[in-house]
Amino acid sequence: MNGRVVYLVAEEEINLTRGPSGLGFNIVGGTDQQYVSNDSGIYVSRIKENGAAALDGRLQEGDKILSVNGQDLKNLLHQDAVDLFRNAGYAVSLRVQHRLQVQNGPIGHRGEGDPSGIPIFMLLVPVFALTMVAAWVFMRYRQQL
Repeated sequence: MNGRVVYLVAEEEINLTRGPSGLGFNIVGGTDQQYVSNDSGIYVSRIKENGAAALDGRLQEGDKILSVNGQDLKNLLHQDAVDLFRNAGYAVSLRVQHRLQVQNGPIGHRGEGDPSGIPIFMLLVPVFALTMVAAWVFMRYRQQL
């Protein structure tokens, strides 16, 4: 194709229950420390192992968090966003934007020599042909055996 990277954007509501180590993720971004150029949004920088977010499995590193308990995160300083998360309570609702990279190239391409890339009929036709030859030879020469 043309070499451009194409992203599909999807939004999702994720409800987390605060655990012993909080919500289980770190954030970056804000109006005072943009993580993405020309975007002062708040992004997930790290998912903590065995934390609430990791156990839920839906929040991913790189996701943009749009709101916390219905409160928009636009135009916040980083520390204000951190405080919002810390004071969000036990049950926290996150509105999240996932950016999914769309594959740019042939679908189902496999490396050379990868046998799983061979269609089944390409294996069955020669096996069937050999079976037929063996059956013919057996029938033809069975009295001599």
